[in-house]
This record gives sequence, C-alpha cells and structure tokens, in this order.
Amino acid sequence: MENHIPITIVRKELTSLPERLSKDPEAITVTRHGKPVLAILPWNLYDAIVETLEILGDEDTMKALRKGIEEMDEGKVIPWEIVKRDLGL
Repeated sequence: MENHIPITIVRKELTSLPERLSKDPEAITVTRHGKPVLAILPWNLYDAIVETLEILGDEDTMKALRKGIEEMDEGKVIPWEIVKRDLGL
C-alpha cells in the first residue's frame, strides 16, 4: 500500500482507511503540498506506542528494566526450564 497519501485523497477515502490499514498495518503519512502533516495508524500500533511511552516515562520501571538487562548481561539468570519446574508447569 502507498504510505504517503495527499490530504485531498484522505478526505475522499477516510471511511475506507480502516480496511486498507487492516491489510497493511503500517502508518500512513498524510501530506499537504508534498509535506507530511498527519499520521494515520491502526489502533493496535497506536496503543503499543502509547504503552511504550508510558513504560519509558516510568522511572521505577526503567530502573528495574536496566537492572534486569545488566543482570542478564552478567549471566545472573535462571534457565526457563528450572523456572517452569519450580512453578509446576
């Protein structure tokens, strides 16, 4: 699907965009005079971006994530098979 659509076309085809986005779930750049002015994206993509921003903006969560990555890099991990066994899975 074309990722850049002039705003004049978007006006005419607005109601068909959900179907277009379901086939190609990438953001669509809406242009005016050839310059980007809007982005239209599927709800799932928007929701994922908002959730990511919330996580990145949460200082405690980011601190825990950095610590977890550091511990993983240092080899301080428990193999998944042991975790499953301990949880009775």
